[in-house]
Amino acid sequence: MHDNDPRQPRAAGSAEPGKYLTFTLGTESYGIPVLKVREIIRLCPITPVANMPAHVKGVINLRGKVIPLVDLRTKFGLPAALDDERTCIVVTQLAVPGGLRLYGVIVDGVEEVSHFLPDDIEPTPDFGGAIDAQYLTGIAKTTGGVKMLVDLDRVWAADRAILSEPPRPNA
Repeated sequence: MHDNDPRQPRAAGSAEPGKYLTFTLGTESYGIPVLKVREIIRLCPITPVANMPAHVKGVINLRGKVIPLVDLRTKFGLPAALDDERTCIVVTQLAVPGGLRLYGVIVDGVEEVSHFLPDDIEPTPDFGGAIDAQYLTGIAKTTGGVKMLVDLDRVWAADRAILSEPPRPNA
């Protein structure tokens, strides 16, 4: 069977072919599955939450829903940058036990929706510890370079304990 045969199951945590919303963090391009994207909004007032790691910027109120907000640039250890007119929030929806969870990520700018075929996607290379690749599912090859594909579920899982709503008492 061919390595990229769609009938062959992909390794757990590896990127699936399909449509991805691509965005920038610094000079690098990243992508997340478009099916996880709920909407893209401009930066809005952020309410800080005490005792959070630096990458957790706080929460936003989006039409009555409180959404935790993470700065992916800071989460990935990239140098800080000033927000500008392209900086935005990608509101994502992730499957969690009991339903969907809204989760906002701050990005430097949105590029486009790209369709990646199985042959476009390579496994995440071993960067030898120089780069923490645990939040990547693969790398997509494009005519203009590469796009690093982000595993939002793993990003969320790393912060779940500090970002989750407190458990509800049983009635």
